[in-house]
Formats: sequence, structure tokens, C-alpha cells
Amino acid sequence: MQSARNRAFQLICLLVAVALGVLIIGKKVGAEPAAHSYAGPGDPAPPRPKDKKPKKDAGPGPDAAPVAVAPPADPPKDAGPDVDAAFDPDAGGLDYAVLQGEEDFPKDMSEEERNNIGTGKVPIHREGAYRSPLAHPRFGGPANVKVGLVIREVRDFNIQSGGFESDFFLSLTADKEMPPLNLVLTNGHEVNMASLVDTPTFKVFSVTGKFTTDVDLRKYPYDTQNLFLMLEDQKAGIDQIIFTPDKGRTSLDSSFRLSSFGPAGTGAISYKHKYPARFDRDDLYVSRYRFTLSVDRFATSAAFSVFVPAFIIVLISLTGLWVPPDELEVRSNAGAPMLAAAVLFHFSLIQSLPATGYLTHADKLMLGVYLSLLLNMGSTWLLMLGDERWMDHVFKVARTAVPILTAIIMILAVVV
Repeated sequence: MQSARNRAFQLICLLVAVALGVLIIGKKVGAEPAAHSYAGPGDPAPPRPKDKKPKKDAGPGPDAAPVAVAPPADPPKDAGPDVDAAFDPDAGGLDYAVLQGEEDFPKDMSEEERNNIGTGKVPIHREGAYRSPLAHPRFGGPANVKVGLVIREVRDFNIQSGGFESDFFLSLTADKEMPPLNLVLTNGHEVNMASLVDTPTFKVFSVTGKFTTDVDLRKYPYDTQNLFLMLEDQKAGIDQIIFTPDKGRTSLDSSFRLSSFGPAGTGAISYKHKYPARFDRDDLYVSRYRFTLSVDRFATSAAFSVFVPAFIIVLISLTGLWVPPDELEVRSNAGAPMLAAAVLFHFSLIQSLPATGYLTHADKLMLGVYLSLLLNMGSTWLLMLGDERWMDHVFKVARTAVPILTAIIMILAVVV
């Protein structure tokens, strides 16, 4: 009767482990890749995970390029406005535009090429480098604007959605009078920009809002997350304004704190961004500024929440190796329940993370735990395949070999 109960208990543990394992695998396999915004010819490559953790300094984050304007592909150089044309500082770009007509297309241009450019009666500029109605060929050259950004606070960072809230100061320092600004933080919503200083060549804003960023969990629980703040003017292009990072004015407030994470570094870049055509003759690049705050998860918290429970499960399962062969039921009870415990722990672990199409470091650790438990259970099953002399031989070999192989598997699971 007791033996039947033990077998039923082991069977239930195995069924629970298999069912939860199927859920875990389904969540990984069914995860859709994260959607990425369009990257124009002037955009930097999306950040990739680094093999090494960044140093704890105030330098650029691990994915932030050196502070510079570095477009991979420059747009055509502006030929400049007509030197005889009078410039009205109160006039906008549309004041110098004309409706597109047949004379704006070369005679030898095919119908397909014309349709790609757009044949609508849109206002265009016949002078300057850009035909876009948003261009301003008589602005007299772009204002070079240094962007400073000081983070006061980041809160409510949600690893599931990549969302966070932030308060910061934004300063713009130009070498000439700036055009009318229509600033937008492209990865933000519910953003409030309160003007503190407003002059033609210098502006300061106090900004609060909610933002989203890409989350990379390949190194979880020792992961580094990059929080982005991306700024551009939604109307003025690079013929009117060009952003450049102000390295000396890019930093964190001295009282900066973020729950569960510590700051690893800050950095900023600016680049020329090209949207896919939004309308006919949409050929104008915009200047985009991107601030990066890199944060590291606290190592002690990660170790005690992930690694310690996993190793305890493996160590408890190994105690069954010293149970003599004549106590086979006791020995087997040290394996199957621990397998069920491991799957339950893994399932609860991934519930706090978003679905990913790749294995995290924690997933690889749990694979090592599963292999170690199966190795231990396999040594128990071998005891059932022979006579008493066979059982004694398996017992002695398993007591030595299984702990050694388990140690190798777990070391590989930690370092890979």
C-alpha cells in the first residue's frame, strides 16, 4: 500500500513537471520578436547586448556611441538660397513654396519614377537641397544646438513593458537664433514640457513624462538595461536645426536612485534620421538626439532570487545518492519531487518577465538544474535493472560520478 502511494506521488510530480515545462517552452517559442521602428539611412544600428558589463563610471553607456554627430550617409549638400533673394525672418518655409507642376519632373523620367516621388499638387521648394514643404531654403543655414540633459528621477521601471517615468531638465544652446520649435520626445507619451527660460538662442525646459525603451534580458538576472530618451523637432529639418550633445551638461542628479538597479553610465549621440515617405516630396532629414542611461541590476539581489534557490534544489536531490539500494523508495523520493519543485520555481521566475524569443541566463541555469536532476534520477532507475550485485555496483559508481558530473553541468550552466 505504501509503495503504491509513493509511486502515485512520483507520478503526480512528474506530470506537474511536464505540464509546467510545456507552458514554459510554449511561452518561449510563442514569443513574438519585439517591434522596431523604421530605421532610416542616417540612423545608428540598434543596440546589441555586450558580453562584458560596463564599468561603474560616469562615461557613456555600453550601447551609446561617443558623443558626436555621425550620420552614416549624408543627405545632399545644400546649394544655398539665392543670394539675391530677400530673407524675411518672420516668414516660414511655406511662404517660399510653389505648387508642384509638370516642370518639376525631368522629361525623360518614367511614370514609375514619377509615382515614387509623388505627382500630387503639393507645395514644394525649387531652391535649396530639399523639395519638402517642411524645408526652409532661405533660413540661412541651420542653427547648431547643443543639447544638455540632467536626469532628476527615474521611477516605475517596468521590465515587462519597458516603460518608465522620468523627470529631467533639458537645455538648448544655439549658435544663432533657432527656428520656431515643435519639440517631441519620440519614445514618450503624456509628456509635459514646462519652459523655464525662453530666448531666441537659449531655452531650458523642465520635463516629466512616461517613456518606453527596448528591454534585453539575455543576461538576466545580471542584465544591463538601457533607458532611452529621444528628442527631435517634428517640423524643422536639418536645414534649420542640428542637435549636438552637450557632453558637459549630460549627467544624473546626485540624489538619483532607481529601485532594484544601479546607474552604470550615461551617454548621448545625435544623428540624421530619414522617415519613410509620409507625403509627396518628403525628402527632408531631421536631426535626432538620443540620451542613454545604462542601469545594472543589483548582483546580490539577483544571486539570492535566482541562483541560490536553483543550487539548493540540486543539493537536496543529491542527498538521495547516499540512501542504500534497499531503501529504493526513499531514494526515488529525493528526485521526482525536486524536479517538480524546479519547474515550479522556473515557472514563477518567468512570470515576472516578458515573453522572449531567446533564452535568458536564468533559463540556461534552469536547464542545468533539469539535467542534474535527470542524471540523479537516472542513477536511481538503473538500480531497478539488475540483481543485488548490480545494484551495489551502480550505488558505488553513482555516489562518486553523479556529484562530479552535476558540478560540471552546473558550472557550465553558470558561465555559458
